[in-house]
Amino acid sequence: MPPALPSRSALCAALIALALLGACSREGGGQGVPAAAASASAPLDEALARDLDRIERAQRARPDQLERELRARGAALAPHSPGQLEVLALRGLLAALARDRALSDSITQQLRDWPAGDGRAAAAVAAASVSAEYLRAHGDLREARKLLTAIDAAQLNAAGPVFRWRYYHQLASITSDAGELDAALTHGHAALRLAEQMGQPWRAALALTDLAFTSARADTPARARQLVAQALVEAQKDPDPMTLNRVHTMRGIVHADDSDSSIMLQANSEALEQATRAGADSVRALGLGNFADYHLRQGHPSRALELAEQALPLARATRNTSAESLARTNIGLAKIALGRVAEGREDVRAGIMLDEQQGALSYAASGWQELAAYLEKFGDLPGAVAAYREHRRMIDRVLRDETRKVLLEAQERQDAEQRARDIELLNRDNALKAEQVHQRNLALMLWAALGGCVLVSLGLLYQAFRRVRRTNEQLAHSNASLKRQSETDPLTGLANRRHFQAAIKALSGSDGLAASVFLIDIDHFKRINDSFGHAAGDAVLIEIARRLREAVRDDDLIVRWGGEEFLIVARTREGAFAPQLAQRLLDLIGAQPMGHEGRTVPVTASIGFVSLPVPPHGLRLSWERAIDLVDTVMYLAKAHGRNKAYGVERIDAADALAAAQLTARLEAAWGEGLVGLQVLSGPARAGAADAAGREDAA
Repeated sequence: MPPALPSRSALCAALIALALLGACSREGGGQGVPAAAASASAPLDEALARDLDRIERAQRARPDQLERELRARGAALAPHSPGQLEVLALRGLLAALARDRALSDSITQQLRDWPAGDGRAAAAVAAASVSAEYLRAHGDLREARKLLTAIDAAQLNAAGPVFRWRYYHQLASITSDAGELDAALTHGHAALRLAEQMGQPWRAALALTDLAFTSARADTPARARQLVAQALVEAQKDPDPMTLNRVHTMRGIVHADDSDSSIMLQANSEALEQATRAGADSVRALGLGNFADYHLRQGHPSRALELAEQALPLARATRNTSAESLARTNIGLAKIALGRVAEGREDVRAGIMLDEQQGALSYAASGWQELAAYLEKFGDLPGAVAAYREHRRMIDRVLRDETRKVLLEAQERQDAEQRARDIELLNRDNALKAEQVHQRNLALMLWAALGGCVLVSLGLLYQAFRRVRRTNEQLAHSNASLKRQSETDPLTGLANRRHFQAAIKALSGSDGLAASVFLIDIDHFKRINDSFGHAAGDAVLIEIARRLREAVRDDDLIVRWGGEEFLIVARTREGAFAPQLAQRLLDLIGAQPMGHEGRTVPVTASIGFVSLPVPPHGLRLSWERAIDLVDTVMYLAKAHGRNKAYGVERIDAADALAAAQLTARLEAAWGEGLVGLQVLSGPARAGAADAAGREDAA
């Protein structure tokens, strides 16, 4: 099933561009308002303002080198001056990006200890930003988010616009990476408004890039393309390599699924060229990863493998975990495409594990989905099924709301405390029991050594017996669980063909099947997948299964027969039962459209049914021939307009062979009067009269 979101490789590329930068940076000067000038309570020296602006733009490229430069620049500033606050805040972000824990902790403490006055609020916001940037660089998105959201609103409003812009930009990136898309859009728009008020196009370009990324994640590609086009316009007003690298990287992401790959290729080329100009090895790793992804899409796995293997050492050398995850994933996908399935599968899983360790669950979910698609395409169906299950599990985690997260965290703490208490009580109880056993054994040894040996032997035998019995019980339980899983369709929860073949024996006698059989096929299911996406198709199948359960009794057998086909075998076979149930099935399926992600999905079905034995000769058929018969009448329903149910009322055949001959030319036999069919119509669709008809041809 093709992913509805941008590809996992493209998303991971965006993570590198978004997650590395809390107070996003650009290299080079421009004509925009300097960073410090907009946020300090007193004017800064123009040379210092220009240096701060240049370094903030370029910080992702060379954080170590720029931190040392800025440290020397700040040594000459007056203590606790506005200029020193600006320098200290930016040094903290550089230390966090360089993953220098000792330095970032030291700067954070200096900011927290800033004396009371006009700069105290800005220092508090800057301290939270530095700590959050370090946490995010090490993959702890949840703690980084908690740290930022703990900032008091009064402090945030009292800080200068640069500090607030960095705060909202960081929070937009973190919430987007954590899958909280509504919050990410809110924070991203706040950052954009501040950038526009400050009159700095490069900051506006970064905010628009964040919004484009989140819109792509929210499955609104047209909006994402519009935003990234605006970002390019803003970046070109005050161009520098890192600004253009970020915008072109995002252009490649939002155009990744275009039928014409020229925009994606051109954007990735531009991004890599700008990263090279800036000397940013970490970002170059991203560019190489994007090229690898492009060649995977174009069916060039060998070239993709070569590029990804070039990106991996760069990512590791710069300690860029997100870029390393992207490179490992692309290496694995390329190996799968080259036939090295087992080796490639492990590489992709290693990349996904890096994402999970960072807390970037959305990327991990996309990684599982892409792995499943590749494994399915290249023949590893069990591996694909397992990957799809992991994808579904990860998506469930991403979609939990914040209330549930808080409740789960509280429950986890309570459970941990309870487990600790239970373990302590158990240890005490075990210690007491051990002492009692020890004293009893001593007494037994004193009074009767031989009797003690016998008792010990009996105890050992009893323990062995209990272990064997417990092992057998666990094995039986495991076998029963595996049997249930093997006989259940994983998507709908209905029985599958394996279960059907076991259960049908109870309904079939030596002379054939005695039951009512219904074969249901969803109309235009491929059109649903093409128009609404495969996720909507899965949702339709799940909802159809639920409606079928509603229609039948508990002892009736419902089977997902294959694809969009379902089979019902009902024990009741009275004459009026089958048409009544068929009409109920048509109404339940077609009367109420299904909803998916706010969109209405109209669904109808075509049904073939028969009650065995069939009049007038009391014909009984094997279950295989019965299914062939209802399959044929179901296709008659499709041929006559769909949204109908065709049922066999009678068939002028004395045995199965004659019935098979009539089935082979069923429509002609119907016209000749050798077969009697009932025709039922489902609920009227839009533009058609609301009518349901019934025909009987003798």
